[in-house]
Amino acid sequence: MIEGLKTYGSEKLVKELQNLKNPIFICTIATTETSKIPGLTGAGASPKLTKYTPAGDAELILDGEVKCMKDIPQTIIGEVVTPTPSMITKGSLTLCDCPVMVLDAGSEIKANSDVFDISDGKHGKDIRTGKAVEEPEELFKKGFDLALILSENYDYIVIGESLPAGTTTALGVLVGLGYDAKGKVSGCMNTNPHEMKNAIVEEGLANAGLKEYKGNDPFDVIRAVGDPMLPAIAGVLMGSKVPVVLAGGTQLTAVYAIAKALDPDFDFSNTCLATTSFVVKDETADILDITEQIGDISVNAVNPNFEISRVEGLKNYTEGYIKEGAGAGGAMFLALMLGNKIDDIRESIENACS
Repeated sequence: MIEGLKTYGSEKLVKELQNLKNPIFICTIATTETSKIPGLTGAGASPKLTKYTPAGDAELILDGEVKCMKDIPQTIIGEVVTPTPSMITKGSLTLCDCPVMVLDAGSEIKANSDVFDISDGKHGKDIRTGKAVEEPEELFKKGFDLALILSENYDYIVIGESLPAGTTTALGVLVGLGYDAKGKVSGCMNTNPHEMKNAIVEEGLANAGLKEYKGNDPFDVIRAVGDPMLPAIAGVLMGSKVPVVLAGGTQLTAVYAIAKALDPDFDFSNTCLATTSFVVKDETADILDITEQIGDISVNAVNPNFEISRVEGLKNYTEGYIKEGAGAGGAMFLALMLGNKIDDIRESIENACS
C-alpha cells in the first residue's frame, strides 16, 4: 500500500509500474473557443485569457517560467485565487528523473518552448456550432504514430492535458456516444454549472444533426462537440505498445469512451487513470460512475494532503477549487511510482509555488 494513493479497481498495473523505471510524461495542450463562454470555466483570470492558459502551463512545465503572458496562469473564481495545477505538475516532475514532453494538439496561443506540434495551426471552435474540431481523424493518427515511436523507447507513457473548458467538451463526447454523463463531469469551480454545460452540449449536437446514441461514429462526435486534445490522446492510448496512464479527471474518461467506440473489444488492462483525490471526492461529479459505464478501468487517486500545506493557495484545492489539470494527478502518481513519498512530493510542489 502506497501512502497518499487510493486505487479504485484492480491494483495489478500499479504494482507493475512500480518496477518500471523508464517512463515519459506528456502534457497535451489545446484550446477551444468554448472556454470563452462567460461563467463556464475559471481556468484563467478571465474568459478571454483562457486561450493563454495551456501555453503558459506548457512553459511552466518545460522551462519553469511563463513567457507568453505577464503573469503565471491563475484560476480566479470570485475573489479566490488558486495556483495553476501546472505548478503541481512541475513540482512533482522535479522529483522524477524522466523525459517531459508537451504535445500541442491545437492551441490558439503557441508556447514559447520546445513543444511537439501536431495541430497544423488549428484550434478548437465553439461546440455550440456543432463544428468543433477539424480533421479529428488526422489528430488521432498523429497521436497513434507518436505512441508507436515512444513505445520503442520507454517503459510506459503518462499523458495529461491542459485545456480550459475540457469537462464541457468531454461531456459533449460522452453524451454524443450515448453515455449517462450529464451532471457527472467535474469542473474547476467549487460550484458546477451543469445546466449550462448540458445546454451547450445539446445545442452543439442538435446543430450537428446528432442524437445521444452509442452507435454514433466517434470522429463525427468529436468533430461536432469535442476538442483537439481528445483524439490526439486517444491515438496515443490506442497506438501504444506499453502501458498508458491517462493523467487527468473526467476530461480523460472521454478518451476511454472514444477508444471503446473505435474498438468495442479494447483491452483496458494495460491502462489506468491517475487523478487527484479532489476529483474522486467531488460531490458535484461522479468520475467512477462514468468509467464503470465504459469498461473495467482502474482509477488511481492521489491525495497530497494540501490541508496541511504551508502554501495557503494550495489549501483551496481541498475546498473544491480546480481539483485537476495539466496532468497534475498523473504527475504526482508518477512521482509515487518512482519511489517518492507523498510528503516529499507536497514539499516539492510548495517549492514550485514559491
